[in-house]
Amino acid sequence: MRGQITMYLRHALLAGTVSALALAAGSAAAQNTDDPVATVDDVVVTGIRASLQQSLQTKRNANAIIDVITAEDVGKFPSSNVAEAMVTIPGVSIDRAFGQGEKVSILGTDPALNRTLLNGQTVASADWFITDQPGRTFNYSLLAPQLVGKIEVFKSPEAHIDEGSIGGTVIISTRKPLDIDGLTVSGQVSYLYNDRIESGDPQASILFGWKNPSETFGLIFAAQTSTENIRRDGIESYGTVTGRDYAYGQGGGGSIYNTPIDWSLPAGPDGNWQTFPGTCAGACETTLLANLNAVGPNSISAHYFEQERQRDTLSLALQYRPNDKLNLEFNALHVEAGYDNISHSMFAFNGNAYNALGRMTDLTVDGGVITKATFRNALSVYDLINRQATVETESYDLKGRWDEDTWFASAHIGTTKATGGTGRQVFGEFLNWADYSYDISGTPKLTYAGASPFTNPDGFQIDGGYASPWHTDAPNATNWAAGWGGNIVTKPTWDEETYAQVDFGLRLNGPVHTLRFGAKRREHETGQSMSGVALAAIQGYGNAKASQFDPRDLPGNYLQGFGDVGAMSKRFTIDGWALADYILSGDWLAPWQTMPVPGTFNDASFVSNTWNVTEDINAAYVQADFDWNGFRGNLGVRYVQTESDSQGWQCTTGTVCAANAYDLVSVRKSYDDVLPNLNIAYDFSNDLVLRFSAAKVISRPNYGDMSNYLWLGPQTLTGGGGNPDVDPYRSTNLDASAEWYFTPNSILAGTVFYKDVGNYILTTTGVETHFNQSTQTDTPFVISRPNNAGAAKIQGFTVNYQQDLGYGFGLLANYTYSDAQADSGDPMPWTSEHQYSVSPFFESGRWSARATYSWRSKYYTQVDRGNYLVTDDYQSLDASAGVQITDQVSVKLDGMNLLDSEYYTYAQVEGVANTEKLVRGLYRTGRRVMLTASVAF
Repeated sequence: MRGQITMYLRHALLAGTVSALALAAGSAAAQNTDDPVATVDDVVVTGIRASLQQSLQTKRNANAIIDVITAEDVGKFPSSNVAEAMVTIPGVSIDRAFGQGEKVSILGTDPALNRTLLNGQTVASADWFITDQPGRTFNYSLLAPQLVGKIEVFKSPEAHIDEGSIGGTVIISTRKPLDIDGLTVSGQVSYLYNDRIESGDPQASILFGWKNPSETFGLIFAAQTSTENIRRDGIESYGTVTGRDYAYGQGGGGSIYNTPIDWSLPAGPDGNWQTFPGTCAGACETTLLANLNAVGPNSISAHYFEQERQRDTLSLALQYRPNDKLNLEFNALHVEAGYDNISHSMFAFNGNAYNALGRMTDLTVDGGVITKATFRNALSVYDLINRQATVETESYDLKGRWDEDTWFASAHIGTTKATGGTGRQVFGEFLNWADYSYDISGTPKLTYAGASPFTNPDGFQIDGGYASPWHTDAPNATNWAAGWGGNIVTKPTWDEETYAQVDFGLRLNGPVHTLRFGAKRREHETGQSMSGVALAAIQGYGNAKASQFDPRDLPGNYLQGFGDVGAMSKRFTIDGWALADYILSGDWLAPWQTMPVPGTFNDASFVSNTWNVTEDINAAYVQADFDWNGFRGNLGVRYVQTESDSQGWQCTTGTVCAANAYDLVSVRKSYDDVLPNLNIAYDFSNDLVLRFSAAKVISRPNYGDMSNYLWLGPQTLTGGGGNPDVDPYRSTNLDASAEWYFTPNSILAGTVFYKDVGNYILTTTGVETHFNQSTQTDTPFVISRPNNAGAAKIQGFTVNYQQDLGYGFGLLANYTYSDAQADSGDPMPWTSEHQYSVSPFFESGRWSARATYSWRSKYYTQVDRGNYLVTDDYQSLDASAGVQITDQVSVKLDGMNLLDSEYYTYAQVEGVANTEKLVRGLYRTGRRVMLTASVAF
């Protein structure tokens, strides 16, 4: 049934589009100037002030609580990044993990609890980073700003708008061909410079719009291409360890007890192997035993990330309106983007179970955190991960509407599909042993006792394994256990939806002036497939040194702005593509080895990361729009039926699983929801509008949360997974606002919001026993999974101010307070308690300028390796200045991330006073400046 509906809709889209083009061509040829045609008010937007005026007018006339951003001109959105432009909307915040806005939160909610629609419909979205699980967030980095005409953020729902959002619904609208002036041609050429990379990249776009003289048929075609190189310098840690781990070890020996075996000594008289003496003695032992619950980083890494982002976008809009009753619209979007990236991590692995936990010689504890520690002959690691990643999105949408004086009807069909993920990851790992110490009491710092191995590529070598059993012969097929030299992994993802809807409305005389009915069917599928193979390196064959792969020093400005970081500021890297060629060539193989073939069933983690979720949604609604004695608004109810099926592989033996020991399992869920809503606006006076909204809403779990995937870290004994039995969020939302339009083009508004969320999904951590592929034994792992953690409340208020100040100056400012509390006491993800933005602007004659400063307080994001991760408060400054040289030509200079802001995440550990010292990621991405020349006719 699913396949038949999808095939039918695709054929219908194609047939409908061809028919519309044929009708349009015939009408354009046959029509003359005497034929009756509908008159349409053209949307004319020129400059910042006119754009803000149109946005305020849309907000004021709306029946729901919404905010709006309008393009300043055709093809000229007020930002180079759609997400970053939205920080001027009260209650909207963004996350900039890679220096650019990609994830949007609304009113203190997780980005996954908001929906983004293009022209009112779903657009499939895929992510590029290998650790991302397919979810319900929208990848804003895919959307070219030149396509956008208007963004509306609905903070209160209406029954005719798709359900699925607790925080808000973002509707991005592209321009309609019949709303432009006759023939419109605009183009932009830009050069984007990054001061950390010290180089730049080109960008270009063109938009062509046309409508016939009778204004019955029009089209808009747009093309955009962009290239941007990204570099992220940083300091990372990949988890935490405790004083107890250092004292007793985690299977590989501790620094006081259970010390490691000294393989250079013979077995003792009792037949047992002799162990090393404890390295932590005297004051070290006293301090460590007194602080067994103290927590420290398991590693300190000098992080260097480089990526080239390439995005090519094509869009087409067709509109046919032969008379004032019939309107046909077709929109097509195609985006191809490349996100190839290389991650270079060079780190002291002081928390390694076998090569560091048993080698501590000194430590300092402050506020429950091991802020300083020293190690003898402990492990350092250089990881290079080369990933080829792409994202491709396409969307086809056809809508027809018929209007009569007393009724209207419309039909809407479409399909959208996205593919993405990592086409290939090549991971190489090199090892080194040295004496070092770390210090996280201030800026994280790493110091080596002798010469720093970070500048010596000959000092890092791939693990060549060990003799088994113990002997001194040269390695061969029977006496040698291979080392782990890295892996080859692929993880493609996909996301697809097909939809069809019908709407019908009656226009009435009376307080209820419009009565609407509608029904919609959505068929969605998303999933991922992971396969790979570990590299089994043999000493003398595969244990290559880093010096073999064209080593080079990192740029002189590496880690600039971080302060004193010790040995991490000067380090080498290698050619990631040369390493990939070496690994893929098989030159590392011993004579008795064959080139491994990546496969899903080569490792349990690959199997558990292969899953598929289908979701079929049937919805119907009725909505009454009313206007009576100054009161206006709507009352409606939406009924939704959801059926989902989560499929994945599970091991039937519980231990070592061969490919034939996995079964494909399916978990089906079905649930119905009745979602009433009420929006009331009261025009208290000519200048004051009061609003109230009440609604029942739902938000479905992330697809990754619904899956049965599981990953395990054999070295850290941590992991994470999905939960097919998780239920959707359900919430009662109450909102009220007052909007004072005290002068033309000005507003002072306040909104209070309250969300009582049931079935809140939080990632919780517990101990589970799984088979450890490294030790070939059943082992307890600390596993983080999503669960319905009970109820939660999100409440707060926003304040919004906008005014023309005179003499060409103006100001936008907003502040949001959010208080998010889970009944369980767990933190709420992505909620900043405080956030604000200030955006002054100037516009006079041909000159214009604007700046936007935004700040948000710290916020929890996720659970990783058994710890809550918190992103510290973040500030950002963007600015632009432009001049209209002629009526057709303009030049604009944009500055982004002008503060080179620090993005800092840390592990939050209960009972630890100094937890903000537990660094997990400290990053800077550089200032970006873009010069753009625009031409419009």
